[in-house]
Amino acid sequence: MTECRRHFITGRVQGVFFRDSARRQAEQLGLTGRAVNLDDGRVEVLACGAADALDRLEAWLHQGSPAARVTGVTTESVDETPPDRFSTG
Repeated sequence: MTECRRHFITGRVQGVFFRDSARRQAEQLGLTGRAVNLDDGRVEVLACGAADALDRLEAWLHQGSPAARVTGVTTESVDETPPDRFSTG
């Protein structure tokens, strides 16, 4: 069963390849969605797929890319139509 979760990641997460790293991680887990920078400095990640893969992505989001310094991750389940692929931008 496919579900979607939206994550808001805070800390040093812009300009450190966080979105691209999240995309690669999500694709390896078979997830679709998107990662975008927000004006307030956070990154928003929408991910859709199997619950176990979503759990693994969420655990990765707490660490992030090597140059990132994640200070918080807020997650919510959302009712979204799953995208065909994972995108950044």
